[in-house]
Amino acid sequence: MSVVLTATRIQRCTLVAFALLLSMCLCACSGGSSDGSQPQEPQTSNSSSGDISSTSNQTSEGGELDAGETSGPAFEMPASIETATFDANAAIGANDALIDTSNASLGYVGASAQNAAKLKFQVIKGEMSYNYDLSGDGTPIICPLNMGDGSYTLAVLQNTSGNNYVEVFSTTIDVALENQFVPFLRPNIYCDYTDDSACVKKARELAQGAQNEGDVARAIYEWITESISYDTGKAAELAQTTGYYPHPDDTLSSKSGVCFDYASLAAAMFRSLGIPCQIITGYVSPDNLYHAWNMVYLDGQWVSVQITINPDTWTRIDTTFAASGGGSTVGDGTTYTDRYVY
Repeated sequence: MSVVLTATRIQRCTLVAFALLLSMCLCACSGGSSDGSQPQEPQTSNSSSGDISSTSNQTSEGGELDAGETSGPAFEMPASIETATFDANAAIGANDALIDTSNASLGYVGASAQNAAKLKFQVIKGEMSYNYDLSGDGTPIICPLNMGDGSYTLAVLQNTSGNNYVEVFSTTIDVALENQFVPFLRPNIYCDYTDDSACVKKARELAQGAQNEGDVARAIYEWITESISYDTGKAAELAQTTGYYPHPDDTLSSKSGVCFDYASLAAAMFRSLGIPCQIITGYVSPDNLYHAWNMVYLDGQWVSVQITINPDTWTRIDTTFAASGGGSTVGDGTTYTDRYVY
């Protein structure tokens, strides 16, 4: 079967990568603040009824939050992280391509391949398609089943020329997730970490003494926005490439990164502590910047000068704009348009 990855497939991925990389250099320059939103499902958050307190203009010049109050369910430090593994023995495949679906109910699948050509791993549900770069040296990748329950088509594709790909192996599975949160509680290709990762250790350090999940959210949010600097040089370098995957520990070590790095580090910290967190890429008005941010699920309520987190909702946390030190460019959830969720 020959596959041409055009508008509904590879060009989506290419457009996302190009727009993201092109606008990364603008992320920190736009200013703005985080905001609360209330999408009812993890995949949709284009509109918002989240309560914004007097917001960005009330932050200090350095972008710091006032003390505020936290609430929510009591926080208990998990003994270990929720893992995501590739089981070659459980995988199915052909032509030196393997797909492991044994953990589909936990919200993820894995793929690996041995091939000298450029490869993609494709995850399709309905009209939506996610395309991931796949190494040909046999190194497996973990990808989220982030589009809810239902029928998924999974395929390993080999490049023949340009945007033309031929299918190496594919399979279709019916997915019934344990719950809507499981894809966002584990590491994946955009948010890779283990129990021994520095970002996990830092998250545990930040969460020490937290009385509730609001305390944890505040500690992570404040530490990232105060400690990580936006790297304009890296953004310029990435503007010439595609297929960038952030690494939370690298961001932690360098104390710098682009918006994708901010979002990946935040997600690793939240997830490692048992708090569901999405990485979202999409557009931010009014300049239509392609950007990356987080959505966090909290049962309690976190009230601060900058944002209000409502109970039982996915809440947007944008560490890049907060770290830039103020402004009011992004002060309303309706200015965000989600495109991809990881």
